[in-house]
Amino acid sequence: MNELFQNVAENAMYVLSFFMIIMLVFIAALLLEKAAGKKNGVTGPVFTTRKLAMIGMFSAIAMILHLFDFPLPFAPGFYKLDFSELPILVGAFAFGPAAGVMMEFIKILLKLFIKGTSTAFVGDLANFVIGCSFILPASAIYAFHKSRKTAIAACAVGTAILTVFGTAFNAVYLLPAFSKLYGMPLESLLEMGSAVNPLAEGGIISFVVACVAPLNLIKGAGVSLVTLLIYKPLSPIIKAGQDTAEIRRIEGRLQ
Repeated sequence: MNELFQNVAENAMYVLSFFMIIMLVFIAALLLEKAAGKKNGVTGPVFTTRKLAMIGMFSAIAMILHLFDFPLPFAPGFYKLDFSELPILVGAFAFGPAAGVMMEFIKILLKLFIKGTSTAFVGDLANFVIGCSFILPASAIYAFHKSRKTAIAACAVGTAILTVFGTAFNAVYLLPAFSKLYGMPLESLLEMGSAVNPLAEGGIISFVVACVAPLNLIKGAGVSLVTLLIYKPLSPIIKAGQDTAEIRRIEGRLQ
């Protein structure tokens, strides 16, 4: 805990910019959710006591899954795959885009309190931003029209944005940031990729296309597939506190 607070103090400006980005993403999610609610004639508060409790539960599950990450053979060891977005996407489908962004933030916050940061918050910001690039568009699309076809389209769009944005974000920001953070030439990081994946040879573009894009695609596709399989059976349980007629109306569309 003391180490975490020390890292915050040493990187105060970066942490401040981190929270500004979080607030901007949350505001965007909130506006999208309100627009979807207006279109669907849904009234009432965006957050209720029960919804906040469910957000906390899904965030905790996501944090646990986040800890069980693992490397893949086609990427260097500092890239690891986890499926922490699975409970977040399920929760975002149930409670909206703003809840999804909140869960992404709480997941990172819980992880920081338990494990701290080994990247001066660079990796943590990247995890939040890339996670939101998947959760936010997918949950926003689904919020406007809750049907099985829309859910499939939402997952496909979210996976595509995750793959493209996550790949570009690594090339433009994350890899140069890690190079600067660890005092390691960017070329050395790229060589670590080409050592395990010959397709990564040729520069940073080849590296992210060969190593990062497949990882993001696997993550998005895997999370999407499981969500589509489990969301309908879980939905009545998750939404047990909502009006029964509303649940039946939504679930009827998913047939």
